[in-house]
Parts: sequence; structure tokens; C-alpha cells
Amino acid sequence: MALALTDKTLVEAISRKEGSLNLAKQSALVVAGIAALAISAKIAIPMWPVPITMGTFAVLTLGAAYGPRLGLVTILGYMLIGMAGFDVFAGSSAEKYGMSYMMGGTGGYLAGYVLATLALGFAARAGWDRSFGKMSVAMLAGNALIYIPGLAWLAFIFPAESTSTILAWGITPFLIGDALKLALAAMVLPALWKGVQKFRG
Repeated sequence: MALALTDKTLVEAISRKEGSLNLAKQSALVVAGIAALAISAKIAIPMWPVPITMGTFAVLTLGAAYGPRLGLVTILGYMLIGMAGFDVFAGSSAEKYGMSYMMGGTGGYLAGYVLATLALGFAARAGWDRSFGKMSVAMLAGNALIYIPGLAWLAFIFPAESTSTILAWGITPFLIGDALKLALAAMVLPALWKGVQKFRG
């Protein structure tokens, strides 16, 4: 059975007037979203075995809050700014930036960000962002869409390495942190919806 992709997104619901997400508001949301992605990418919380960065959390949450179209414009804008050489990615720096960084080991994960944003946006259009259970499933799917191209790209640029080595580099150290981020994101969206519905009566 096909999903009905007709529900409002969170940012549309917060907007006070029907159809009031005009070009100016959309542009402001894109700019705010890019800033949130860039800031989140640089936040590192100490954790074992590796620190938790909040980039994935921001990508998945933004995709669900913005919907597929606005989310896609925002994530592509973020990528273009990074491609231009600005230090907006988790591992980028003054010495490693732009296309040289994006074509390195994280390139596949960045491509996965685009896929995950779209997936969460469509899940929101289907109303899944109002339920913790459905949002958890959507978050897991989104995270998988980040990991799959990420691991595939690592395997492509390091063809001599074994599958176990690629997994040890590209997924195993991040599982605990990602599980915590997914749980948090799956709780945040339904909680925000409850707040909006209560406020709007």
C-alpha cells in the first residue's frame, strides 16, 4: 500500500498561516539549516570508543522537520558551501577542506546525508514524525542510507583492505553513539509536534 505523502512538515505546521512559507521564509530556513548543520558537525561529545559528533543527528532531524524539498535544498546548499572550501564538515580544517576533503574517506557518508535527508523528509510527509515508533524506524532507515554509500566508498578507495577492516573503520566505532543520537532524534520530533499541537489548540 502506497504511503500518502500529504501531511504537513513541522516547519509548515509552526508557520501561522496556510501557505505562508513564502520564498523569504524558505530562504531563511535554508540559511538557518545550513548554519545548524555546520555547527552540529563541529560539536564533539566525549564517548567511548570515539567521540560523538552531532552532524548525523542534525541531518536526520532537519530532514524530518523540513520535508523532502526544503530539506534537499538545504543539504545541497551545505554541500556546496563545503565544496567551496568553507570549514563546515566534522573533519574538515584549514589544511583539509573543499573537494579534496569530500573525495576522501568521508565522501560516501556525505552522499548518504543527501539520501537520508530525502528519506526523512518523505517519512515526515507520511506523518511518521508524530510517532516515536515510526520515527525510530525512519531514523534507522536514514542512518542505513548514510552508512551504505559511506562503506561502499571506503571499499572503493581502499580496494586492498578486507571487508572486516572497512567495517572496523567505517561503522563499528560509531554504533553506540549513533544509537544514542537516533533515540534522541526519534524522541525530539514527536515531542515538538505535541508542543505545536498543544500551542495551536
